[in-house]
Parts: sequence; C-alpha cells; structure tokens
Amino acid sequence: MENSNQNLLQMIDEALVFIRERVKTNAKIALILGSGLSDFANEVKGTAISFAEIPNFVPSTLPFHKGSLIFSEYVDKEIILMFGRLHLYEGFTPLQVTFPIRVLKGLGIENLIITNVSGSMNPYFRKKSIMIIDDHINLMGVNPLVGKNYDELGPRFPDMSEPYSKELIELVEQIGIDLKIPLHKGVYVSMLGPSLETRAEYRFLRAIGADVVGMSTVPEVITAVHSGMKVCALSVITDECYPDNLMKIELENILEIAAEADKNLTKILKELIKRIQI
Repeated sequence: MENSNQNLLQMIDEALVFIRERVKTNAKIALILGSGLSDFANEVKGTAISFAEIPNFVPSTLPFHKGSLIFSEYVDKEIILMFGRLHLYEGFTPLQVTFPIRVLKGLGIENLIITNVSGSMNPYFRKKSIMIIDDHINLMGVNPLVGKNYDELGPRFPDMSEPYSKELIELVEQIGIDLKIPLHKGVYVSMLGPSLETRAEYRFLRAIGADVVGMSTVPEVITAVHSGMKVCALSVITDECYPDNLMKIELENILEIAAEADKNLTKILKELIKRIQI
C-alpha cells in the first residue's frame, strides 16, 4: 500500500473486487476484536480471508493479532469480524491502519463494534472490568483524515460531537443490566505507544479527563464516523495505572487478564448483535 491517500478510491475498489469474488455478504454489522479478545471469533464459523491476501491491506506484525476478515452469521444476521487490527506503533501509516474500515464501509457496514484492552487511571475502574467508551482524547499526534479528502467517502470536516452512538451505548447499558454484568462508562485516551506510560504521564492523562489509556481505536473511530457509521466501543481493562502504586506489567499478564474478561465481553457482543436493528 502507498503511504499517501492519493489513490485511495482505487485502492478501496481493488480490495472490494477481491473480496466480492470470494464471498457474498449483506452484513450491516462488523466487529473489531482487540488484543487477547478471541472468544467470539472462536465460536463462529465462516469464511476467513487473511489481510495478507487482500489487495492494499497489510498484515499485522503481532503474533496475537491474526489479521483476517471473517465473514459469518450470528442469530440470522450476517456479520464481519475483523480478527485483530493494525497499530501505528507497528510502523504503519494512518492510512494503512484505517484502510480496513474504508473497505468495511464499502461492503455495506453501518454499525461498527470496536473492542480493545486498556489501562485504567480511574481508581474506581479495576482490571478485568469492561468500560463503554463514550468519548475519547486523541494524543497520537496524527489524524487519519489528514490529506486529500474524497467527498465520496465523507465530509472534509466531520462532526465529532457524538463519535460513539448514544443509541448503541444505551443498548449496551441495558444489556449489562439484563446480564448482570457491571459496566463502566468513560473516556479513552489514545497514545502512540508502544512503550507504556510513565507515572507522570498517567497523572497528566487522568488530569485532562481520561479514565483509561490504550494504543488503538481512535483512528478507526474517526474514520468510521467520517464514513457515516454508527460506532460502539468496549474496552477491557487489563491493568491498573495508578501513579502512586504503579506495578510493573508484562504483555503476558495483559493477555491473560484479557482472556479472563473476554467471557463477559463475548456475552455482551452476542446480545448486542441480537438487539441491533438493521
């Protein structure tokens, strides 16, 4: 893939042609499964296409991100799973990271459900819990919409007053009540990574209004909103980033905690797919 969006429309079309030659889909719902969050993908059957096969996609460099699109069906609804994602810290450009979102829109997706893992600065949000993202702060230093704008894809200056659909948030909140799964709601701040934050940085992030911090999601959300999708995002809290009691954490710990919390997340995702009206 090129590092600019000079030929973005052509690149999207090439990917769409490739996919449509291999699978037919009328899906209106897509899910992005974050680090260590694989239970839902393991439960559904479908046609998987690796990022490495699709024109203008790039394969993930991370062993815990499979990097594939899975075309499946759940409760009589066609869905597309983006099993794994791309990150800026892998060395990819904003265009490369968000290109799958453009293709999902081209395939007809109207509702995008995003999952990720994060660290909590809010002392009331403990590890293994789940937070509904209702707003975000972008501290990655980049925006995926920089460069030439194509009116066919979205407006030059997209409104971000409601990046996360209130309708979908209310659905998730009710699902949490019905399933007796406690849910938080708060602000996600995205950092470039891949290093974790220092104690001073955690204090700063908390002071500016963030509840949790991660290294993904925001570029995807900006692109999805630009393209007119409804977005819902759920963050699994895998570590507690309290500056005065900051503990060292390894990737293995993060993935282990994510896997434990994934059981409740999967229950929520299943119910959300059932309740989304398409």
